[in-house]
Amino acid sequence: MATLQKDGLAISAIFWDVGGVLLSNAWDHEQRQRTLKRFGLDEVEFESRHEMLVSSLERGKISLDEYFERTIFYRPRPFTRDEFKNYIFSLSQPCPETLQLAKGLAQSSRYLMATINNESGELNQFRIQTFGLRDIFSLFVSSCFVGLRKPEEGIYRLALDITQRAPEECCFIDDRPLNLDTASRLGMHVIKMESTEQLRQALQKLGVSLP
Repeated sequence: MATLQKDGLAISAIFWDVGGVLLSNAWDHEQRQRTLKRFGLDEVEFESRHEMLVSSLERGKISLDEYFERTIFYRPRPFTRDEFKNYIFSLSQPCPETLQLAKGLAQSSRYLMATINNESGELNQFRIQTFGLRDIFSLFVSSCFVGLRKPEEGIYRLALDITQRAPEECCFIDDRPLNLDTASRLGMHVIKMESTEQLRQALQKLGVSLP
């Protein structure tokens, strides 16, 4: 059992962001810039199209191929769709120490382990499979599956409802303050990810038993 906190309920569930915490970001500003430079694409032209479509992409309303068709391949290019997609997938890299920490917590069976993350469907599935996230998490509250995105309150409420946890017994880890603000307002404990050691210390302060 988890250690009882001084102020009430014990932590029984830990919710994790994926990009920027466990893995590199999937398709954030840095990844987009690298990709545009690699393929010689105009950033202003691309970003105007991206901003119109990213919400639909991450909510699972359009596929990655549909997104590419409307942001990149609406006119002929000197590279193929597969070349472009494979390069984007190659940008995903693990954060080994944090993954090891999460894996140890999962193996302890003390806590419900789940994600709350914004990601398009095909990238989300690729990253789950490639980096063995099914071995760590029993639930993926991904925007592409539930049609909601952080920092919308609805995605956090859905995670709490699905897991039947009180906010006070949940911890949410993310690298972005805006995403943490909503969780905190709902009563969840929050940790801003800075480093694996800082994360370990913050979890310990919440009474989480570390591996």
